[in-house]
Amino acid sequence: MEELRTDEALMLAYRDGEAAAFDALYGRWRGRLYRYLAHQARGMADELFQDVWLRVVGARHNYEVTAKFSTWLFRIAHNRLIDHYRSQGRDIVELYDDPEDDSAESLPAPAQDMPVAMLERRQTAQRILDALAELPEAQREVFLLTEESDMSLAEIAQITGVGQETAKSRLRYAISRLRQALAGLR
Repeated sequence: MEELRTDEALMLAYRDGEAAAFDALYGRWRGRLYRYLAHQARGMADELFQDVWLRVVGARHNYEVTAKFSTWLFRIAHNRLIDHYRSQGRDIVELYDDPEDDSAESLPAPAQDMPVAMLERRQTAQRILDALAELPEAQREVFLLTEESDMSLAEIAQITGVGQETAKSRLRYAISRLRQALAGLR
């Protein structure tokens, strides 16, 4: 029955004391949220992941549906990342200030599971992760939110606190850079 309810309905049920509703939400969103955090703050993903869910639990009594649950959840994650960057002494303006913003495939399945094919897949995956890590923070965040959450650009803009056109531009540049970095994989 839980799988038939929307995320927002589940969060409202959890707010009203239904613990199973939280379990359903956690099951739906844990993987995508963890991957997003892991790509944004590599060594701190576990801690940040727990902090985000603790904040969800702590905010449940005041939860109101003002946006999609995913938008609300990833906004909490975004804010927690900003706090993390600040605590590390990283300059947020530098992380999110990309001069390009001022302008206004999946892996093929191997033929067989031979060691050579497995090695090639592992190397390809590493190249993808390296290319993703090379993106400026702001572009990587928009790309990951797009890939991991199925959110619209308007929702991503709301989460990251930028205009929709800026989010669109960041996504476009991220995709372009990833294509350039991975051009030799085909």
